[in-house]
Amino acid sequence: MENYFAKAFAAIIVILHLFMWPISSALDKQDDISQIVVMNSVTKFVDSVRDKGYITPTMYNEFVDQMALTGNTYDIQMEHLHKRYDPIYTDAGIFQDGYNVNYEGFYNAQVNDKLFPSTSADRIDSPNRVYKLAAGDFFTVTVKNTNRTPATLINDILLLATNAPNEKIVIPYGGMILNEDYD
Repeated sequence: MENYFAKAFAAIIVILHLFMWPISSALDKQDDISQIVVMNSVTKFVDSVRDKGYITPTMYNEFVDQMALTGNTYDIQMEHLHKRYDPIYTDAGIFQDGYNVNYEGFYNAQVNDKLFPSTSADRIDSPNRVYKLAAGDFFTVTVKNTNRTPATLINDILLLATNAPNEKIVIPYGGMILNEDYD
C-alpha cells in the first residue's frame, strides 16, 4: 500500500510541474518585457532631463505612468548632484589660488517638494513647479520593483523558496546634465 501512495504522490507532483513549468516560463518572459519597458522609460526620462536641464511634473508623471503599464509597482530613487566650486583659503583667510570641486546632493524629498508642493495653488504647468539643474551636474534614477511579480511567486512554488527577494527589475541610469534649456 505504501508504494501505491508514493507513486500517486510522485505522479501528482510530476503533473503539477508539467503544467507549472510552461506557466513559469511565460511569466519570466513577461518580467523580461516589463524590464525592457522600465529600462526604456528610465532612459527616456533621464536623457530628457539631461538634455533639457529641468524636470516638470508632467515629465515625471508620464515617466511613472509609462512604468505603471507593466502592472508592477516601483520604488523610484532620484539623485541630483549639484557641482559646487569652493575656493581654498588658509586658516588666516588668504586665498590659495585654487578651488575644490564638491557635489551637493538632492534626493527624492527635495525634487518632489519642488514638483508637487503640498501647499501650492499653482497649476501643474506653472514655472514655479519646475525643478532646475545646471550643466555639469549629475542626475541618476534607480528604479526597483516593490511587488512580487507573478513569475517570482510561481518560481517560489516550484523551487520551494520563500526568501527570494522582491526586486526582480532593477534599473540604474544617469549621467551629466548637458544643457540648461529652461529660459
